[in-house]
Amino acid sequence: MALKSVFDSSVIRAEFDKAGINNRFIPLIWKYVIQNPDCDWEDIPSLPSSAYTLLRAKFKASTSVVHSVFESNDGVTTKLLIKLQNGAFVESVIMRYDSSLGKLNGKPRPGGPRSTLCVSSQGMGEPLNNYSSLVDAIRVMTASPFQISPRKITVSTVGIIHAINKLHNDVPNLNLAVSLHAPVQDIRCQIMPAARAFPLEKLMNALQEYQKKSQQKIFIEYIMLDGVNDEEQHAHQLGKLLEPFQVVVNLIPFNPIGSLSQFITSTNQKVTRFQKILRDIYDIRTTVRKEMGQDISGACGQLVVNLPDKRSISNAAPLTDIEDIRRQ
Repeated sequence: MALKSVFDSSVIRAEFDKAGINNRFIPLIWKYVIQNPDCDWEDIPSLPSSAYTLLRAKFKASTSVVHSVFESNDGVTTKLLIKLQNGAFVESVIMRYDSSLGKLNGKPRPGGPRSTLCVSSQGMGEPLNNYSSLVDAIRVMTASPFQISPRKITVSTVGIIHAINKLHNDVPNLNLAVSLHAPVQDIRCQIMPAARAFPLEKLMNALQEYQKKSQQKIFIEYIMLDGVNDEEQHAHQLGKLLEPFQVVVNLIPFNPIGSLSQFITSTNQKVTRFQKILRDIYDIRTTVRKEMGQDISGACGQLVVNLPDKRSISNAAPLTDIEDIRRQ
């Protein structure tokens, strides 16, 4: 039987109950393991002997292993290649944003420093296509011992309508980010052929219902592609489409992967003009994503597991869809 993570709250509580062990020991185990990640179970003090037996038989401190670490030249971005318990590999990126955001005139802002941890579920793969595992992971992160606020967790999606319809009920108060990328359906399908399964009109209706339930802003991700979706007419179309919503639009410079893509990124002048139209004419808060980790393929759209014995950029098939929504 595969060993379970000791941080899976529901599993460890159920096993302790079944064994007749008091659950009050669980927070002590979590605290010790977090402070001593390489410890043996016997190192944890003051547990009943039956707890040590159960931990050895059914749990591990971590069920995944960091296989490789890549540091960006920007000094603030790290990409991790992680091997999961089943042998599969996933990539994750740590981005350390400007620490001065929590300061005013060189001093901590009133009310204390800002939180230093946020979690985003996104990348080369569709989180909502793995819905049950996503919900389980979010529930682990928001429960003890991690207790990350749902408002600091963002789920990004290309627009899986049936999953959006139930997301708020299953895990309320999350941030939802939608990879829109175009204001009309035909351009959206050109950029993301898989979007044919999710008509824009139906997607916007689903987002309207989601916002009505959640009463939260929705983040709109819009990748800037030269000559495809970055003209002034596209900015006006997007502004009109989003007028009924409370949104934040994030304009994303396109990050190519080698020479595999037919797309190129928009010029800075086009990005600035696009942002100005949305802000000034439609009063939509619009930001431009800061590029981080491009040199280690850790920027937006670049997370593709690349192992010498499994896959390499040189023999990979051309990318036809900037959002890969296949099950990974």
